[in-house]
Amino acid sequence: MLAATGASVGAQPPTEGKYDFTACWSGTSDAISFSKSHVAYTYDLSGANLSNPPGGMFDHVDFHCIGLATVFAGKVMQTTLCEGVDPDGDKTLTRFDEDGQHGKRVFLEGTGKYAGMVSTGTQEPLGKFVPVRPGTFQGCNRQTGTYKMRAAN
Repeated sequence: MLAATGASVGAQPPTEGKYDFTACWSGTSDAISFSKSHVAYTYDLSGANLSNPPGGMFDHVDFHCIGLATVFAGKVMQTTLCEGVDPDGDKTLTRFDEDGQHGKRVFLEGTGKYAGMVSTGTQEPLGKFVPVRPGTFQGCNRQTGTYKMRAAN
C-alpha cells in the first residue's frame, strides 16, 4: 500500500505522501455465461501487499476482497471491495473500479491510524497468471498514488 517510511509495526506513518506497492492474490470465481458477448462473474480473493521500498505505507497488509465483473458486447466493467488488515490490526476498506484497461483505487474508510485518511490512486496489472487448478485464479498488480492522514486532534 503506501509511502516509503514510517509504516512499521506500531509506528505512526507520515501525515501525507505517496504510496507504491505490489499486491498479489489468489481466489475463486463463479460465472454466468449468458452468451458469447454477455458474461458476468463474481469473485472472492485473498492476498498480501509488499511496499516499494520495504517498510512503506501499507507494507504487509493482508486483504480479502469480493467483486463483480461484467463483459457486455466487449465492454468490461469491474468493481471490487477489499478489507485490509495491517500488522497492528488497523483496517482499511478500499474500492477498485476497472474498465478493462484502467483501474482506479478509492480509499473508503479506515480504523486506527487509517481513520479519516484520504487516498486515491491507480493500479497496473503485472502480467497474466496461469491457474494452478481449475476454478482458481492468481494475480498481482502495482498500485501507486497519494494519501493524506487526518489532522491530529
